Amino acid sequence: MEISFEEFQKLDLRIGKITEANQIPGSRNLIKLMVDFGTEKRQAVAGLLQWYQPEDLVNKKCLFILNLQKRTVMGVDSQCMILAAEDDEGNVTVLQPEKDFVEGSKIR
Repeated sequence: MEISFEEFQKLDLRIGKITEANQIPGSRNLIKLMVDFGTEKRQAVAGLLQWYQPEDLVNKKCLFILNLQKRTVMGVDSQCMILAAEDDEGNVTVLQPEKDFVEGSKIR
């Protein structure tokens, strides 16, 4: 399915710095992230515990989408979503900018 360039432009993609990361109690794979976008901070829920320890995510700058519909997962509000890649073998990596960029920088 193709989308138009105008539809792509509606996506609010930005670089965020993870300031806190903690396993959600009672979950096997969920991590609660606190993310700094420069002008605001948001909370995210990510199913990354199989590939990352929470402390290894702290201070990483990653790519996020901010304007997805908010949802609650295991009682925790998720206000944005981290972007990650998965290969054919099920390995997952979070997407990070090649250079150190300021939090809140827009991805176009």
